Amino acid sequence: MQIKSGLEDNRADELAHFFDLIKPKIVEYVSRADPQSEKYEADSLGKFHGPEELKKIFSNNQDLETGIKGNDSKLEGFVDSVLKYSVNTWSPGFLDKLYASNNPIGVVSDIVLSALNTNSHVYTVSPVLSVLENDVGRKYAQFFFDDNQDTCGGLTFPGGSWSNITSMQLARATKYPDTKEHGNSNYKFAIYTSDHCHYSVLKGAILIGLGLDNVFKVKVNKEGVLDTQELDRVIQDSKEKGYTPLYINSTAGTTVFGSFDPFEEVAKIARKHGCWFHIDGSWGGNVVFSQQHRKKLQGSRLADSITVNPHKMLGVPTTCSFLLLPHVSNFQGALSLAAPYLFHGRDGDNENFDLADGTMGCGRRPDAFKFYLAWLYYGTEGFASRVDHAYSICKDFVEKISDKPGFSLVVGTKQNLPACLQVCFYYRPEGYTSDSCTPVTRFISRELHKRGKYLVDFSPNPTPNDSQGEFFRVVFNSPILTSDTVDDLIASIVDSGRNFKPQN
Repeated sequence: MQIKSGLEDNRADELAHFFDLIKPKIVEYVSRADPQSEKYEADSLGKFHGPEELKKIFSNNQDLETGIKGNDSKLEGFVDSVLKYSVNTWSPGFLDKLYASNNPIGVVSDIVLSALNTNSHVYTVSPVLSVLENDVGRKYAQFFFDDNQDTCGGLTFPGGSWSNITSMQLARATKYPDTKEHGNSNYKFAIYTSDHCHYSVLKGAILIGLGLDNVFKVKVNKEGVLDTQELDRVIQDSKEKGYTPLYINSTAGTTVFGSFDPFEEVAKIARKHGCWFHIDGSWGGNVVFSQQHRKKLQGSRLADSITVNPHKMLGVPTTCSFLLLPHVSNFQGALSLAAPYLFHGRDGDNENFDLADGTMGCGRRPDAFKFYLAWLYYGTEGFASRVDHAYSICKDFVEKISDKPGFSLVVGTKQNLPACLQVCFYYRPEGYTSDSCTPVTRFISRELHKRGKYLVDFSPNPTPNDSQGEFFRVVFNSPILTSDTVDDLIASIVDSGRNFKPQN
């Protein structure tokens, strides 16, 4: 019996048809958000819509039963709706998170990966992408590990959280190989981190079977920097209580304050107590490309592992997160299992090209390609320029609000700027007398979004017993930002604050 293809159309022609339909929409979408375009619209960010409103528009679509193939108008209408009701991260007003808009070359890299649609778990199905990931991982790691230029390297994981969590598994399996067979039963492991760490450290402790009680949080100073004397004391105290020190997490660019821990001091304490020393540089690690700001990473060469996310400060498409090691062979040493049905190996190769053999997973998207193509396109100098520009915009904003009534910085000063690219500040409109800024902060944040102009974040103050409530956390991380953007943002905050009416 002869079975014909299940497809009626030539796939290449169908793809070309989709490109013809969708390309103009995507280009127009980006154009409306680009101040250098004649089509720029100030409210291109997109306005706030509640989930109930969106459910009415997108849920219970009857076309899911029969499909819309052949009905171009319905396809175009659906794409138009998705673009209309989504947040346009290409807009200069997207200042909410630690990532910014994609780059045009990033869209190209995502299209190439979608066309290839391969899994970078074994070399046989992703030969070029496997070679490129090893290559870019090594070059990337060499920026951090001065003493291990020949042995360092890295792999990608689906987000900074998974890179951090994998580093914890690496620490346990590398320092205590018997745990691969017997688990934690012979040990009472402890993890140490600052009060301002990312929550993935806590989730990692849960995932590797330690639990939250085995995570010791160490206090920070008023700038959010880890107190190393307290770290040493906490570790020593835990040892006296029968704990086995396993892992110290420090941070390059904390999520709220953007603080950088003193890595050389942390490294000394880690060596003293036999701990694995990890740097979570998901946010701030890419200052390494800037000659002006890379000094913030002094001591990174002493780390046992470093997480860095190109999808944040460098504008590579999400997600793209690397875990970098001074000894790349530790990936396989700690995480590999015998799976000859999948990992066949190649005689004579000292380098691992079956990349999933160095992870706790199997299926993996070749995210490293997105970083490789961006680096190839912009070069090291281009990345450095992007980082330096973002810091200059941050500096401009801090200097301007320092002289404006109603504004007060949470961390940093006009003379001592915040360590990273987010600015944390309170704003009290004229006549606002409440101790807590939470009501007015939330109001202004939502008001800015309703206008479709700016999306900014806010956060509770992590300082214990602080009574000032929630503050703004604005992230300046896009190459299209200018001093005009800064001026307009300040004016928009002030104008929105005039509309705030306290509830009785």
